[in-house]
Amino acid sequence: MEEFKIKFRGVRGSYPVPDKDFLKYGGNTACVEVRVGGHLIILDAGTGLISLGNELMQKYIESGTTITDRTPVRCSILLSHIHLDHIQGFPFFRPSHLSSTRMSLLGGVNYNETLEQELAKLLFTKSFPLDLGDIAADLRIRDLNETNYVIFKKGEEFPIIKRVNELQEGDFTEDDVVITCYKSYAHPQNGVFIYKIAYKGKTLVYATDKESYPGGDKKLIKFAKGCDLIIHDAQYSTEDYLSIYVPKQGFGHSTFEMALDCKKQIGAKQMVFFHYDPGYNDEKLDLMAEEYSDENAIMAYEGLELSLL
Repeated sequence: MEEFKIKFRGVRGSYPVPDKDFLKYGGNTACVEVRVGGHLIILDAGTGLISLGNELMQKYIESGTTITDRTPVRCSILLSHIHLDHIQGFPFFRPSHLSSTRMSLLGGVNYNETLEQELAKLLFTKSFPLDLGDIAADLRIRDLNETNYVIFKKGEEFPIIKRVNELQEGDFTEDDVVITCYKSYAHPQNGVFIYKIAYKGKTLVYATDKESYPGGDKKLIKFAKGCDLIIHDAQYSTEDYLSIYVPKQGFGHSTFEMALDCKKQIGAKQMVFFHYDPGYNDEKLDLMAEEYSDENAIMAYEGLELSLL
């Protein structure tokens, strides 16, 4: 299936905001649904993941009259990092509690720990009625690093993960979905993965929870050069970032201006502002949208859909 569609499920940073003044852009934390080449790839598992899971569950139920003739859920979740606003929706992802579901969970933590160990401690055991091992789905948790290629092939339920030095000619083609990543340390405590998804000559870069540098982030500029779409952290206004009372420098997030500067330096065809401060209500974000209306950039909001093919 030749599609490369992006849908925003949660666009907020830090913590969810269930409030009437946050309805236009949404109050759920980071989650982006990507349907590409017949695969469902989910970027981060904030509270925006919950609505996606509910929709997938509804489609599963409607697909047949019995368990045996229903179409199982197949998906992969890529975690940028394991701060709470990027993982807190996972225990409530309803398809994970179906034995027929096939799901990959990919990301990285410190070298002396595994992603599975960290998620078990943070989200389950002491903070949830179930242990991670109680999940009914066929769940495969894999640790990534910067040398990995994640390859999604048609008809395969789980991705293939190879190190760059293991790649051979023909391991992937333009018909496969290929994901690469690098670790940015412009976010405390342990950095964040920046992902690039490539399919049919089109590329999406997901760069959330990263602060920029004077002159731009050269590593990101090289990694994302010429991409078709970049989803970029834009948590703060410049005024808030430079506030003399509560400055945000060093918090690991960018301003709208930093995101725009990155877009220009990499030559991206499109950019989406993402990961808004939870204190920015609809009125505030409308003002930001007006300020940057001439910059050929899109304000993320829950339900926003884009297509690269």
